[in-house]
Amino acid sequence: MSHATEDFQPLQADDPPVVAGYRLAARLGAGGMGRVYLSHTPGGRPVAVKVVRPELADDPGFRRRFGREIKAARRVRGAYTAELVDADADGVPPWLATLYVPGPSLTEAVARRGPLPVPAVLWLMAGVAEALQAIHAEGIVHRDLKPSNVLLAADGPRVIDFGIALAADGTSYTATGGSIGTPSFMSPEQASGSEITAATDVFALGQTAAFAALGKPLYGDGSAVNMLYRIVHSEPDLSLLPETLRPLFARCLATDPAERITPVEVVEWCRRQLGAEAGAGPAVWRDITGPEAELPEPVPVPAPTLAYQQSQVPTSAYPQPQPQPGRPRQPFGWPQPTPEQRRARKRRTALIAAAGVTGGALLVVALAWSVMEAKNRLDDRVTAGSRHTAPPSASGPGFPSGSSSDASDSSDTSAADATGDHTSGDDTSSANSSGEPQPEPFPLVSLDAKSSLSLERLDPVLPNRKGDIRFGCASVGCELDSEDTVFIQMAGAHGTTLDDCRFMLKSAKKLGYNSLPLAAAAAGTEICMQDTEGDIGLYVIQTKSTAIPELAFLQGDLTIWRDAAR
Repeated sequence: MSHATEDFQPLQADDPPVVAGYRLAARLGAGGMGRVYLSHTPGGRPVAVKVVRPELADDPGFRRRFGREIKAARRVRGAYTAELVDADADGVPPWLATLYVPGPSLTEAVARRGPLPVPAVLWLMAGVAEALQAIHAEGIVHRDLKPSNVLLAADGPRVIDFGIALAADGTSYTATGGSIGTPSFMSPEQASGSEITAATDVFALGQTAAFAALGKPLYGDGSAVNMLYRIVHSEPDLSLLPETLRPLFARCLATDPAERITPVEVVEWCRRQLGAEAGAGPAVWRDITGPEAELPEPVPVPAPTLAYQQSQVPTSAYPQPQPQPGRPRQPFGWPQPTPEQRRARKRRTALIAAAGVTGGALLVVALAWSVMEAKNRLDDRVTAGSRHTAPPSASGPGFPSGSSSDASDSSDTSAADATGDHTSGDDTSSANSSGEPQPEPFPLVSLDAKSSLSLERLDPVLPNRKGDIRFGCASVGCELDSEDTVFIQMAGAHGTTLDDCRFMLKSAKKLGYNSLPLAAAAAGTEICMQDTEGDIGLYVIQTKSTAIPELAFLQGDLTIWRDAAR
């Protein structure tokens, strides 16, 4: 179910305008699972909403598997995966929403420009292998990795639809010939119905990358039966591939799953090869992805008028009354009331009117009584206030000067002033009276091998490695490192506050967390940090690219609170 395309298709008559609150802006495509639409979160971030086909939605076994896969997929937050935002396996129909990836699928890119050059193939394999690491770490096997499930964003590939093929497997839909897996990119064990493991995805990675290098499937074209036979009973012709890539492909496409290379080894192998051509990958990659398509605007929420609400429900949704013999019909097909019904209606109207008059009179009395009570209390406060010599208060217009309403002498007023309950001056001094440091925002702060950060500087970004906070890739997935600053990644957090950081950083200081691995970090990850001067920072990752260490970088939003530790 690829959701990247250069042409956004308008919604058709049979497309829903809204799915679970997501207003659909365009159709992105369709696949074995269902249709894919472009929508936006309330904050305006684009998402791909995937609506399951009725044939699958009607299968109880599919819904159970789909629910399990959704729970697992929520935990996957790799740098090269499209993060799951929302889903409902019990919806009518079932659906899920992932972050929209602006870029073509690998299928589209190859169709547009032909086979990819070797550096781009290596970068593709490294990114997809890193995505498989994140997916397999949560106990998920993709089972349907193929070019249309690899989207090419400006900063690297993104793998989508992980785990969905397992949910669809075994349903009546697949049993009738609508296979969710794609024969051209299946593994031998998948084609023969044997046990599926993480090594199955490695075989599919080799086939997907071979398609990128050749511009066509490695096992050729033809009927599904013929392709599956060749995959199970013949060796692939690696002589068609670039010579430098053949050793890697041979290990990915081993017939025995136990002999295949692991995703970690794929990343390391690609790193070594790209080291000799540093700088070539990104330029070639940008040429492959092409210009970013302009997204349709979010669909505005219409005003909740009666006419709009009626227009959203088809007339056929309501039961239409049948005419009764000998009785004329009103407009819209409703029968005329009988004389007895008209007399009963008049009696009900009279009773309702009488009740309304009585209720209105009681409401007026209650309001008058409340106003009198409030006036008496206010007079008592003013009288009490005149017997004391309290200083003027800045508690706001409309309130009597002096101490609070429950104060009885000047000592209470002095105590209130001392504790800061009453302050003088403008609104700004009032807001800052607690002494809390003010947040200083620094949007889109970038870190790479040639830069660093320092929380105590007015401009925290340093164009060298002399800052206290450095980004490096000595380990797989890269890391943040410092001699004095401590770090902690906020698990599953969104909207972390200063107090949240303070609380979590206490443990980080005790344990000496001066290094933070980033293998599990992805877009949206929130990282709290604190230096020895007591400055606290919150870094929210927006983009992470770590497949190629020499070109790796982080980009995110930084907020600093000066001298904020307690």
